[in-house]
Amino acid sequence: MSSYSATLIWSVAALTTAGVLLRPFRLPEPFWAVAGALLLCVTGLLAVPDALGAVARGVDVYLFLAGMMLISELARKTGLFDHVAALAVRQARGSARRLFLLVYGFGTLVTAFMSNDATAVVLTPAVLAATRAAKVKNPLPYLYACAFIANAASFVLPISNPANLVIFGERMPPLAGWLARFALPSAVAVLATLAALWWTQRHALAERIEHDVPVPPLSLQAWLTALGIVLTGVALLVASFNGTDLGWPTCAAGVATLLLVCATRRSLFVPALQEVSWGVLPMVAGLFVLVAALEQTGVIGQLAAMVRALSQHHGVGALWGIGAVVALAGNIANNLPAGLIASSALAAGHASDAVAGAVLIGIDLGPNLSVTGSLATLLWLTALRRDGHMISAGQFLRLGAVVMPLAMLPALAVLR
Repeated sequence: MSSYSATLIWSVAALTTAGVLLRPFRLPEPFWAVAGALLLCVTGLLAVPDALGAVARGVDVYLFLAGMMLISELARKTGLFDHVAALAVRQARGSARRLFLLVYGFGTLVTAFMSNDATAVVLTPAVLAATRAAKVKNPLPYLYACAFIANAASFVLPISNPANLVIFGERMPPLAGWLARFALPSAVAVLATLAALWWTQRHALAERIEHDVPVPPLSLQAWLTALGIVLTGVALLVASFNGTDLGWPTCAAGVATLLLVCATRRSLFVPALQEVSWGVLPMVAGLFVLVAALEQTGVIGQLAAMVRALSQHHGVGALWGIGAVVALAGNIANNLPAGLIASSALAAGHASDAVAGAVLIGIDLGPNLSVTGSLATLLWLTALRRDGHMISAGQFLRLGAVVMPLAMLPALAVLR
């Protein structure tokens, strides 16, 4: 490929990322991702068959997201979120700090056992309901907790982030090996992120909140949705341990939950389908197309050479450098496409375990820098906007520039 074509591809990728980040003319993120993909095809920078092949690579991710979004919408529609939120507010007993810790702790569990995207899609609406019930003056600390823990805890287990499966693929270590390598860095990342958020949000968390709130009873449909969430988590664990794809089990669980709930209340079926944020799926497809174009610029070969060199010298300084570079790349191009490129480079460069681990942490934890860093954060933004909350890219970046390095650097330092 000529240097001119490569420059054009990188320019389109940069403009697309800027569009997703800044949303010019108030056009949604999916518009810019799809527009960038179409521009690559129309200009001949990427052949249409290659683009279609890239879209097909994301089938497992689309299925995973579809299942999660269906379950989340059902939980919202059936009142399950309102019930859980009221219980959390009561448990906080008027303390904003205690409510924050409850949100953060629950977010850690959801991320670890269901994935960071599940935290963004399932937990965020529940937290919004909790802050309303508690009459919180400033809900941002609790909402930030959802976003930051979704990435900070996303390498506790292999299933905690779809990017983990993308990066390791067939080279995924067994669960015991995974825990031996990532248990300590994960614990450091979770605790360091908590400390950073606690410090930066300390003034907002000083208020007293309402605690004597009524707990709405759970309907049959809410119970069935809760059962669907539990079974989805079990299906994800089983699929992960068996080394199979996560998309089909998640989508099947979401559809099964939808059919089961709607069998008892048919009026939920159409509204539940209509209010799912389906635009996320073409946005992800557009990102896969961008990755396919970038791969043609020779970036994989260059990165593979770098990986081979770093695998020979991987002290703490080198791991910090790897993590920082990968984290920045993930924030520029989103960590899912960056993970796809990194996976190819790791395989081609015969990366050492330490280098592969540093890349994983950069891909998983690095996105806490900006709103475009991970799909989970974009899903989180979508949930907030639907509820009328607007958080700008600059607002998130100012906080992320403090929180992310304070968590990633010590996590990389204890990586072995």
